This record gives sequence, structure tokens and C-alpha cells, in this order.
Amino acid sequence: MASRGGDLQGSQNPSDTKAFPRQLRLLKPAEFKRVFDESCRVGNQYLTLLSRKNELGHPRLGLAISKKHVKTAVGRNRIKRRIRENFRLHQQAIGSLDIVILSRVGIARIENAELHLTLEQQWQRLAKKCENSSSC
Repeated sequence: MASRGGDLQGSQNPSDTKAFPRQLRLLKPAEFKRVFDESCRVGNQYLTLLSRKNELGHPRLGLAISKKHVKTAVGRNRIKRRIRENFRLHQQAIGSLDIVILSRVGIARIENAELHLTLEQQWQRLAKKCENSSSC
């Protein structure tokens, strides 16, 4: 029986796949806490991205889309799907970072195209900031 979470066969790098396997996610509270405790921070009016280097050779993503900011489960799931897809497309350029994305007030009102553009800008800002910083 195949396991959920996209187990990878052989020595394939998890960043090479088109799926979003468990290896590319922050799963445990301790993993989130590590990023929250010491991180580089970029953001705009809709999202805050926290990042910290990891030693895994690939990026990992954690999402914190608040019910306070996005009232409906449908809305939260739409935003999470869009963020995961955008992360998947940019993971090669991101590098070995653990990233937590936090929602902010107003994110529920933006369209998918605007969310896509916002994420594009934030990945670029994050890469630039991490180039110039030793902590992220």
C-alpha cells in the first residue's frame, strides 16, 4: 500500500518532484518553534514569511493561516493550496530554508492572481535578504 505524503523512491531529492511530500513540510511543533525563535522576516500587508537555514539540502514549508484572518475553511484551504503550489514552483530557487508563512488581515479578500504576485515578490525579497544575512 502506498503511503500518503509522497514517499520518494531511491535517493531522489524531494525538491525534484512535482508533489508536496512530507519531506518538504514542517510537521512538528518543535520545527515551527525553531523558525519562530530565530528567523529572518519579510512580509507585506497580506503575509509574513519567517525563514531559517536548515541542513537538509532542500526547503521546507509550514503554514499558519489563521481563522481570525480567513473566516471560512474554504478560504483558508484556497490560500494554502495557492501557497503550496507557488512554493512547489519556486523550491529550487529558495535553497535550504525552513519557511513559515503567516497570514495577515486582508488576505481573505485578495484574488488568486494577486496572491500569486505577492508570493513571487516575497520569494525574491526572502532570497535577497538571506543572501545578505548569516542568520537565515
